[in-house]
Amino acid sequence: MATQNGHTSVHVSDTQTWERNKKYTVYKVVVVAAGKTWFIFRRYNEFHKLYEVLKKKFPGADLKLPGKKLFGNNFDPEFIRQRREGLHDFIQKIINNQQILQHGEVQNFLSLDNPRNNPDNSVADENNTDFFSDPNDPNTINLGPSANPSARPSDFDFLKVIGKGSFGKVLLAKHKIDGKVYAVKVLQKAAIVKRNEAKHIMAERSVLLKNLKHPFLVSLHYSFQTADKLYFVLDYVNGGELFFHLQREKSFPEVRAKFYAAEIASAIGYLHSLDIIYRDLKPENILLDHDGHVRLTDFGLCKEGIAAKKTTSTFCGTPEYLAPEVLRKQEYDRSVDWWCLGAVLFEMMSGLPPFYSRDTAEMYDNILNKPLRMRSSVFSPSAKGLLEGLLHKERAKRLGAGDKGFKAVKHHEFFSSISWSDLDGKKITPPYNPRVSDSMDVKNIDPEFVREPVPNSVGKSVDPNTVSASVQDADNVFEGFTYVPPTVGLDDP
Repeated sequence: MATQNGHTSVHVSDTQTWERNKKYTVYKVVVVAAGKTWFIFRRYNEFHKLYEVLKKKFPGADLKLPGKKLFGNNFDPEFIRQRREGLHDFIQKIINNQQILQHGEVQNFLSLDNPRNNPDNSVADENNTDFFSDPNDPNTINLGPSANPSARPSDFDFLKVIGKGSFGKVLLAKHKIDGKVYAVKVLQKAAIVKRNEAKHIMAERSVLLKNLKHPFLVSLHYSFQTADKLYFVLDYVNGGELFFHLQREKSFPEVRAKFYAAEIASAIGYLHSLDIIYRDLKPENILLDHDGHVRLTDFGLCKEGIAAKKTTSTFCGTPEYLAPEVLRKQEYDRSVDWWCLGAVLFEMMSGLPPFYSRDTAEMYDNILNKPLRMRSSVFSPSAKGLLEGLLHKERAKRLGAGDKGFKAVKHHEFFSSISWSDLDGKKITPPYNPRVSDSMDVKNIDPEFVREPVPNSVGKSVDPNTVSASVQDADNVFEGFTYVPPTVGLDDP
């Protein structure tokens, strides 16, 4: 849609409705010049001021601007769409006339006179919130078009810290308009880029979007970004981590462990049906919801595009749950997830992972060489049979390997009492109820997190008073990160 002029193209790509004392519409103007991309937000009256200046300076240019709406709803989606198209046409007339394009008012309006946008200027102020993108940057990841970025940090009240990770924190947050409660994962862009983890973050976002259809996977409601942070707005699942409950109870009876294992297996089977390997199944990544059903979370180590007979080789995971082939740095397939399920089930029933040692080197040697031992007082014959299949050291012989996959696991004798259709429909009453008081209950969250103060910076958005300033995409590394549901659009009044 953008018209080229030398190295400059501009298009009015989007709109947002902002509110400060009263509602108003801003228009997103995307500029590409000399290999860099940035965008600016402009109100209609700013376009109008530019028009008045240029009309007097260049009377023969035949510039036209869409008129004001004197009556009716200024937030009518069709009116906003037509106005945006008219403003886009106005901008095209400007950039197709080199004399007009070089005018100081135009240079200022498009931020072409901003030194940060000068390709010869290699000095960047780390404290500046303006960013540019360089398509030749090796860190650039193009993930396709973004959805309309209508979600902003200021849409939420951030209430408590409920988790921490390598790149940021997870916070309990409440949406200011609809009152819904979410877990918001806030990540620092600089830390992600410094450790070259952008691809994992984007893969996590991609997998989260595919989780919307499964009952035992945490799903994504929004993702958006500011100049220095990424935000995942997720289901708040407040029954606690499986790890939290295992630490407190030491182990679970077989009937309870079986229920969790079945729901976990269903979730893993669903991911495999989408050609995704999970790769990081462990009690810390298994949550219980308010009724006691399982929800898998943290999809940063997922690998997409792994069909039944395909393999990958990246060394990743958590030491206690690594499959032998991963430790040997060999090619591995989906069956690594079934190994992890075996390790988690063993831990749920006995209190420790199957080959555990405080000495990591010894534990790795145990995983590679030590036979699986199970006490009859703890494991029933069918549980032993399942675990021997899941924890087979040869991946080709492992239960769940090959084309049979999840079907082989769910048809094992151990799960004979499970109706899988009832399980997926959440018609089976969980054997344990976390007994949360309401949707914001944090009693099952580690108190170490909850005691932490909420950082002031997490709720900050771009100040609407600065819409005239250049607001540029951060390195393009996270292009395509933003997601809002189709029912939430910027054209909504």
